[in-house]
Amino acid sequence: MSTWSNGSSDVSYTSFLLVGFPGLWESRTLLVLPFLSLYLVIISANALVIHTVVAQRSLHQPMYQLIALLLAVNICAATAVVPAMLFSFSAHFNRISLTCCLVQMFCIYFLITFDCNILLVMALDRYVAICYPLRYPDIVTGQLLVGLVGVAAAKSTGIVGPVVGLASWVRFCRSDVIHHFACEHMALMKLSCGDISLNKTVGLTVRIFNRVLDMLLLGASYSRIIHAAFRISSGRARSKALNTCGSHLLVIFPVYSSTISSSIVYRVARTASQDVHNLLSTFYMLFPCLVNPVIYGARTKEIRQHLAILFQRAQLQVPTEKP
Repeated sequence: MSTWSNGSSDVSYTSFLLVGFPGLWESRTLLVLPFLSLYLVIISANALVIHTVVAQRSLHQPMYQLIALLLAVNICAATAVVPAMLFSFSAHFNRISLTCCLVQMFCIYFLITFDCNILLVMALDRYVAICYPLRYPDIVTGQLLVGLVGVAAAKSTGIVGPVVGLASWVRFCRSDVIHHFACEHMALMKLSCGDISLNKTVGLTVRIFNRVLDMLLLGASYSRIIHAAFRISSGRARSKALNTCGSHLLVIFPVYSSTISSSIVYRVARTASQDVHNLLSTFYMLFPCLVNPVIYGARTKEIRQHLAILFQRAQLQVPTEKP
């Protein structure tokens, strides 16, 4: 599908074929099962922890509510990526319109950025809880939490919006085949004709600014948190504070390391095949969605205890055969 511009020979494609892992196109059907299984595991693991937080009144506290929100964003991010990926393995259902492509691009980058911004809100929550424990209930109220999440969403929109907006003005005439499983920004820009230096500059500047700012804020927050934690006189309280911070840092590491490493490899390893770049994209898009519920489910004592009770109840409800 294409549209002609003013009757000239210049063509601008308005729909594209998604070809995920083009080097494995002949054996693409073999990729459906592992990625579908990965998607189901991500949905199940995240939904299980969210259900635990929602069902237990004792977990209706800001920290656990933010964890549930983060995992809900994980589910949305995986849903924005994997179904389109599975369709890209098909020869009949892998066409996507330019509008849907831009919407998917916005959703993917918005959710990834929103995920990082929620981690900033969680860092602020832990900072107040550990540095000002007596004033914590008065400071971190439900109204403040909603406001901070709103600011995080607005910041994410402000970061992603210009990148997608500029992409919508580009004319695509090189090809109508996107060698990617999703509408990733640079994969789409490869199909453009004309000068896209502004798109590249804005995309790179926004990414670097956002990552550097986030890392500075996270570094400042957790350095103060760890310093305050070591000053707690009670060994048990100090251990609990450090364990909580450790869980958050374990979540932060894969989120930022995967995105940064993917960006570096994409720009440095230009001789690498498209399949390698696509695999790295899969890693930074889906790996945090997979490990986050495992980290919070295993390391957060209160969630772990309620999960254990939930599994025990499930085992008791399973009928056993009488000899």
